[in-house]
Amino acid sequence: MTGTTDPTGGDYDFVVVSNRLPVDRVLAPDGSASWQQSPGGLVTALEPVMRSRDGAWVGWSGQPDLDFEPFDSAGIRVVPMRLSASEVEDYYEGFSNDTLWPLYHDVIAPPNYQRDWWDAYVAVNQRFADATARISAQDAVVWVQDYQLQLVPKMLRRQRPDLTIGFFNHIPFPPYGIYSQLPWRTQIIEGLLGADVIGFQRLADASNFSRAVRRLKGFVTKNPIIEVPLVDESEGVRAHGPVRKGQEFRTVVAKQFPISIDAAAYEQLARTPAVQARARQIREDLGNPKTIMLGVDRLDYTKGIGHRLKAFGELLADGTLSVEDVTLVQVASPSRERVQTYMHLRDEIELTVGRINGDFATISHTAISYHHHGYPREEMVALYLAADVMLVTALRDGMNLVAKEYVATRFDEDGVLILSEFAGAADELKRAMLINPHDIDGLKESIVQAIEMPKRDRAARMRTLRRRVLENDVEKWSAEFLRVLTNSRSGRGRKGSAA
Repeated sequence: MTGTTDPTGGDYDFVVVSNRLPVDRVLAPDGSASWQQSPGGLVTALEPVMRSRDGAWVGWSGQPDLDFEPFDSAGIRVVPMRLSASEVEDYYEGFSNDTLWPLYHDVIAPPNYQRDWWDAYVAVNQRFADATARISAQDAVVWVQDYQLQLVPKMLRRQRPDLTIGFFNHIPFPPYGIYSQLPWRTQIIEGLLGADVIGFQRLADASNFSRAVRRLKGFVTKNPIIEVPLVDESEGVRAHGPVRKGQEFRTVVAKQFPISIDAAAYEQLARTPAVQARARQIREDLGNPKTIMLGVDRLDYTKGIGHRLKAFGELLADGTLSVEDVTLVQVASPSRERVQTYMHLRDEIELTVGRINGDFATISHTAISYHHHGYPREEMVALYLAADVMLVTALRDGMNLVAKEYVATRFDEDGVLILSEFAGAADELKRAMLINPHDIDGLKESIVQAIEMPKRDRAARMRTLRRRVLENDVEKWSAEFLRVLTNSRSGRGRKGSAA
């Protein structure tokens, strides 16, 4: 599919493209609607950059079959994309979240391959590319976000070769043996290679992508550089095989840029008297147990919630822990509730919680305090302060910002982070207690060790973790990506020297 766009471009020098807008449409009790800034870290990181660089943000409002005109919000031009109910079902719930999501998370759940979903994915990506091409000024910088829009870079380059295009993949990129299952594997690779810089959370993800490029396209990869031979820049990525002598090519940078959080803002919130009072109240409401363990996740099969429940249940069953001394608080916010796999997961998790509480709770003490809804940031920070042990048991995770949020709030240098080695955060937070969530006995041992850890050891670990999180915050992440992206234009139009 090819879009038709005025090649002279639009008015915006910096454009972010993501599945969702940086604002949410909120309905008041009287039926009136307004737009409020989304609480995500990406918005926080990019807002000052977009204001200073005349920025626009292209994305979906989150509600199907609604048309909205572009508008200004907090100094950012917001360009809403319309998605029909059928496109939400096929492009978003289908291909994005029932094909790509499980595939990219090591097929923890089986991916579903449907050709009509792929057709919808192509069509929606083309519309995002067309809208972006229309509003981008000549030589603008465009930053495309995440797995829902992997075809956009090539589509944009085909229409607007003047643009500098970046792409960031917020989720893992799988090993080739898994990725190769995708029927449209080459099209996705070609779509991503339309970018000048492709960012990943971990070095392993960038390496997996480069290997897929070598296997499917035959291009030369010299970490982090990929040499992409060109037939015609306006046609996007069409060439195959390594660069030959005298052949024109451009370089694509594919490397890791681990994302982070606004750590200072989390610490500032944790230091407020109201949040600290709320943390004390939470402990009282839970019966003042000696230890509160906390899990905070979207209700997703990648998060390993069932594994931590199994480990906790066994510790209660064998008498190692008691409900009088230890309580597990599990926040499992709703996620993709119309996808069948997630419906089954919720039933499974809630059945397990009910069974453990039924077996071990007393009149005055509950084993697991389970919450299937989200909380505002202030309540989450209070929960972090109240928790003695943070459980992050992801089976596969691009980063897991919850781990970093917990560390940022612990200005008291207390608390223990148990962190899955399969979360991207494990590459940075090496002083956490790193675990293999599939090893239930090992997880149980780590929980007991965390509960019994002396305060001096807890403080030493937390000081190191906090230094890492505070130094490498989300502002540093975005600045480094944009620095590499801005410098990437020098890699265009080279001639091959190989024979």
